[in-house]
Amino acid sequence: MSASFDDPNLVSAAGLVPVMRLADEAGLTALAQDQMTVAGDKGANAGAKITTLIAGMVAGADSIIDMDQLRHGGMNRLFNQVYAPSTLGSFLRSFTFGHIRQLDAVASRFLTGLAAQSPVLVPADTGGYVLVDVDDTIIEVHGHQKQGAGFGYSGVRGLNALLATVTTPDSAPVVIAQRLRKGSCGSPRGAGRLIADAITTTRRLPGLQHQKMLVRANSAFYGRPSIHAALTAGADVSITARMTPNIQNAIATIPDTSWETIEYTDALFDENTQRWTSSAEVAEIPLVAFASKKEADQVPGRLVVRRIPELNKKDLDQPGLFDLYRFHAVFTTADSGLIDTVAADKTHQQHAIIEQVNADLKNSALAHMPSGKFTANAAWLVLAVMAFNLTRTAGTIAAGSMARATTATIRHRIVTAPARVARRSRRLVLHLPEGWTWESQWRRLFDHGHSPPVVVSS
Repeated sequence: MSASFDDPNLVSAAGLVPVMRLADEAGLTALAQDQMTVAGDKGANAGAKITTLIAGMVAGADSIIDMDQLRHGGMNRLFNQVYAPSTLGSFLRSFTFGHIRQLDAVASRFLTGLAAQSPVLVPADTGGYVLVDVDDTIIEVHGHQKQGAGFGYSGVRGLNALLATVTTPDSAPVVIAQRLRKGSCGSPRGAGRLIADAITTTRRLPGLQHQKMLVRANSAFYGRPSIHAALTAGADVSITARMTPNIQNAIATIPDTSWETIEYTDALFDENTQRWTSSAEVAEIPLVAFASKKEADQVPGRLVVRRIPELNKKDLDQPGLFDLYRFHAVFTTADSGLIDTVAADKTHQQHAIIEQVNADLKNSALAHMPSGKFTANAAWLVLAVMAFNLTRTAGTIAAGSMARATTATIRHRIVTAPARVARRSRRLVLHLPEGWTWESQWRRLFDHGHSPPVVVSS
């Protein structure tokens, strides 16, 4: 056996052809060229440079040098204006905070374009709430020249990324807002502005202008700025309440007859009684959040409480004298006609879906923060989000099991399909491997939109 790198017609990621055509139909290059105002030679052809960066991320790049994977074999026959990593690095390092906000606008409009290309990406008329989840995550960094790096609540040295996603019962989450902050930043800092931006972007999506929205978050965001931002924008909230003395006092007033058994871990359904046999129970009472503040800052709502028996009684002197419970409280303004007590508890638990998005991003483009300059890394975060949303849309159009698949799965099955580029009758032909397991999904994505070029399996 021998090896030789000498074929100018092979490409390792033929799936970039339909994926980047989808990006073009959603207006990516035109939006970036129109919105970005990066000055000087470094900012020339901003649309093509941003498109190159996103294409590299879709193909698996998690650092600037990885963008070189777009410049091999027959890629120059499939794409034009593919820039070198050094050029792209200089472009990102020339960004200011104003340019980051411009890129945020591109990401928002790009998502709207993607939703128009695939209406099932965030389907309208769900019959209930569209769910907006907010959370932050620490992206670990190394080296002493990373601007803004610090030790936050996790004890890991890194940068803090604040994200908002939108999802429905019939769709997987997409990211609608993002912000990079210094590593030592507290979770709720700037969350009010991000929540307002997220709701505005969601209302721009096709069919969601008048849809009810529910903002879900953990206890770090239980504060006036986050809750009032959501309410002012016309959304309801479902936020974990901190176990402060007033919350504990409110829980103590719940009558024993109000607790209702729910489906929980290892629960069994009794056919005779038509009830769940479980140790977990829920109840709710009315609550005015921030009651000690002035009247304009007070928020009336519901306190939904789940209680679970405390099984770890080793520290009690006489553990058999009385029952102890662990409580988990959620403050919500959701309409009780749409979400009752049990549904409110279950709906809030599903907020953990945003953790899957955090893990997905860290397993792809956000595996590293590639620059020492903070604004370059902030731009990298926005680009990573756009690549995530583009990949999610491609998986949705390809359908099948990929509608909810991770970025890595869609990349493996669709994007990194190898091919040989040929020309026939003045048309490019992609020869892909015979017996490719996901051929039907690949063709479905490739056939989406305009009349496609020729593709054959060989």
